[in-house]
Amino acid sequence: MTGQAPARAEVDRRRDAERTRADILDVATEEFANRGYGGARVDEIAARTRTTKRMIYYYFGGKEQLYLAVLERAYAEIRAAERGVEVDQLDPVAAIRRIADVTFDHHEAHPAFIKLVGVENAQQAAHMTHVARLVDLNSSAVDVLRGVLARGRREGTFRDDVDALDIHMMISAFCFFRVANRHTFNALFDRDLLDPGSRAHYRTMLAEMVVGYLGRR
Repeated sequence: MTGQAPARAEVDRRRDAERTRADILDVATEEFANRGYGGARVDEIAARTRTTKRMIYYYFGGKEQLYLAVLERAYAEIRAAERGVEVDQLDPVAAIRRIADVTFDHHEAHPAFIKLVGVENAQQAAHMTHVARLVDLNSSAVDVLRGVLARGRREGTFRDDVDALDIHMMISAFCFFRVANRHTFNALFDRDLLDPGSRAHYRTMLAEMVVGYLGRR
């Protein structure tokens, strides 16, 4: 019994640390997404969490390291969703549709991710290049597409001159535009791209667009 108490205490400390770290990342994601890298303040993040500025530096090292951790987690979440699709059990067309659906759903459900990508693009990806793991995360997602396209070519369903990265861009561009440009598009054309009544239409439209492009010429 004597040895169990310290062990249980250590487990509780680790859980508390994990919860605190996740809480910091949640708030920091909103702060960086809404205010950008330059406008975000660690003091504000600390004020909105159950910790202090000093503890944020303890967990992450500084503002830049915290921002990099936010970026890494945001990309890890969407890539995990894409990799979680059981494409091997689907025919190539159904697999492409499923990947498009997952990307569509994730972008819609995570508007902060869209804002973070915009923030980083405004800085010419100055910070992203320092996160080596992001390259591996994104490469794995493209590898999934590459495998589906290869199966489609072997079965004679897909054309031969398609690059997996182009398809990834095609899917991402549609999903990103729909969320990122919602307000300006609505102001110009009086159409809300996130109107729940249009959701099924746009979700189907994306899949049809990609599958149509992949079809044999």
